[in-house]
Amino acid sequence: MSMTDGPRGAATALPFFVYGTLRPGASCHDAYLRAGTAHDEPGTLPGAALYDGPGYPYAVEVPGPGRIQGELVTALDSDYPGLLVSLDELEEYHGPGDPGNEYERVIRDVHRADGSTTPAWVYLAAPSVADGLRRDGTRLAGSDWLAHTALTGGQPEPTGAA
Repeated sequence: MSMTDGPRGAATALPFFVYGTLRPGASCHDAYLRAGTAHDEPGTLPGAALYDGPGYPYAVEVPGPGRIQGELVTALDSDYPGLLVSLDELEEYHGPGDPGNEYERVIRDVHRADGSTTPAWVYLAAPSVADGLRRDGTRLAGSDWLAHTALTGGQPEPTGAA
């Protein structure tokens, strides 16, 4: 599935796929997700790779077998609208295709641990950001940001391929 959403803060209520600082145990989880989360479970985003950012990762779509490990987070129904706005602000998402976006909020199919898939909101690097990362960025060797930061203290481990 490859779709974008409507105006900022207005969207279909889907789980969020989080892969960096919003994951349980990471720096932004408690501030943004802890109180408003009904459920979370492991998930994998196919067709994407992690690139190193200034203290947080970027997910960039790539051809071939790339994948990113993270969590599918289901928000409480009562908290969903406010959570969506808060996450859009955190991720510097201003609306579909806005040139000021740091990330684009898009719908992608995410694989669950049981092998099933579900559509989820994913914040991917905005096109201009993704182009720069592919050209000059550091693609991380692994698919799990938490494992990367545990091993390196957040310092990049380049793969040699950007």
